Amino acid sequence: MVALGGGTGLSALLRGLREHVVRGPDRLPTRDRPVSDLAAIVTVTDDGGSSGRLRREHRILPPGDIRNCMVALSKDEALLSRLFQYRFRAGRGLTGHSFGNLFLAALTHVTGDFAEAVRVSSKVLAIRGRIFPSTLSNVHLVATLANGKRVHGETNISRSKIPIRKIELSRRRVRPLPRAIAAIQEADLILMGPGSLYTSVIPNLLIPEIAQAIRRSRAPRVYIANLMTQPGETTHYTLSEHIRAIEDHVGRHLVSYVVANKKQVSPDVARRYRAEGAEQVVADRPNLAKMRVRLIADDLLEEHNVIRHNSPRLASLLLKKFLHAAAR
Repeated sequence: MVALGGGTGLSALLRGLREHVVRGPDRLPTRDRPVSDLAAIVTVTDDGGSSGRLRREHRILPPGDIRNCMVALSKDEALLSRLFQYRFRAGRGLTGHSFGNLFLAALTHVTGDFAEAVRVSSKVLAIRGRIFPSTLSNVHLVATLANGKRVHGETNISRSKIPIRKIELSRRRVRPLPRAIAAIQEADLILMGPGSLYTSVIPNLLIPEIAQAIRRSRAPRVYIANLMTQPGETTHYTLSEHIRAIEDHVGRHLVSYVVANKKQVSPDVARRYRAEGAEQVVADRPNLAKMRVRLIADDLLEEHNVIRHNSPRLASLLLKKFLHAAAR
């Protein structure tokens, strides 16, 4: 199984899938744990917060999203996982940094290779799966907005309230990590999202070899829909418009299935999100059918102070619809 994305969406997905991965490399898959290999391919365009500072000061790839995926796949989120997520609140030069980001930065300098630093750190956390940056190239995002203005950097793009017309990588030729391509080629199930459409999901697909490997795969290619629209990035987008944005950037028929939430957000929470410019994503089934994309809808909503996917329920649905069904 391969999952592509970034941000909090990918780590939430991995946290649910982790419980279905075999416990050791010598164990055989079972019905409860049918996943023998889970690989996460993570976007590396983040330029904000601790990751952005380390990127600028030490010229390394941003570690934040990868760190979150490591913790999500850790066998238990106890002491070591809490240590990796620990964020310094005082100290000149330390404030705002997380320990895990600093650990990955230091290990990158020791090994001379970011991908190797990720592999070694994953062993420290005893994760159930593998994590790959989509590329080792130091790339940034460039967005062309609806008014023609070009905005550089993921942070600036996310802050913009003007609709995005096109997203690009700052370099024309970006080489993927070969092990990421191999993971896609070997996958029985390919997952994209959830996460910010233009700054987490599409950036991985802008690397031509990654999009090509996904398109050539015979595995189900599943887009996991966001629960809510994102102000600026996807204001008023229906579900089919999310798919259309992917197709506009990397070509048609990359996605064969969409998994979406069908439960309505409670009125009070919906009102609060609406005040911030976000609304529940509408699953417009007829338009998806015209695009030859099959919709699978279920209750995937979890409400607390914020709206999130219910990770265990989402993982169970994916296994039931794609892996268990294929086994039968």
